[in-house]
Amino acid sequence: MRTVIRSAALALVPLALAACSAAPAASAAELPSTSGVFDYQLGATDDALADGSAIDVVVRDATADPLDGAYSVCYVNGFQTQPGEEWDDDALLHDADGEPVVDPDWPDEFVLDPSAPSAILPVITPMIEGCAEAGFDAAEIDNLDTFTRFDEIDEDDAIALAREYIDVAHEAGLAIGQKNAAEIAGWARDLGFDFAIAEECGLYEECGDYADAYGEHVLQIEYTDTDVDFDAVCASDDRAPLAILRDRDLVAQSDPDYAYAAC
Repeated sequence: MRTVIRSAALALVPLALAACSAAPAASAAELPSTSGVFDYQLGATDDALADGSAIDVVVRDATADPLDGAYSVCYVNGFQTQPGEEWDDDALLHDADGEPVVDPDWPDEFVLDPSAPSAILPVITPMIEGCAEAGFDAAEIDNLDTFTRFDEIDEDDAIALAREYIDVAHEAGLAIGQKNAAEIAGWARDLGFDFAIAEECGLYEECGDYADAYGEHVLQIEYTDTDVDFDAVCASDDRAPLAILRDRDLVAQSDPDYAYAAC
């Protein structure tokens, strides 16, 4: 998801981070490779590229299976709901009228309220642990930046919840990836995230922000429905070692809308 970061909120982040005194659980988990073949498969899964090439690093939804022989990252939406999930009302963010807040960019997703971890963690923790049990190597936590987009969210609560997710993943033996929000990559790395997954950092010229925080451990996805110059992305010194171009809906190879290219 492409988001707009509020500078006022970001200016307070280092102070909020400093207030979180407990160190995150140390991670001994393996990080994704910085070479080979990468694919992003949230819409549908294929076990190899269309040309038969084996996939070395793949991201799949928590409801899918990891790919045998590949470093598999498990997608979990840690700050918003997903269609089909059942949530207690106490876990949802509410507006001034008491109505659950819906993400305007994703109208089938409600925003979670990080001030209610006791209502959120019983749902998300089993998802993350289930990723480990299924054989995934890492978790990708989406929508870390909700506190910059919704005034009702307190950033301290969002940071504290992110720390909970980091601890859960590390304790389960998983690496954990920051999803998007290049502007907060530095403190997110300090918080305990191990690598980053960056959508459209080439389009928005922010890949260097991820590289500054995570080095080569960045997985980059650009999309065909934008005006991004993918050849220029691949030629950029800032692009991630594993950078790909995909169709927005991440459909299967059998779908006529499927698109894939890699640097």
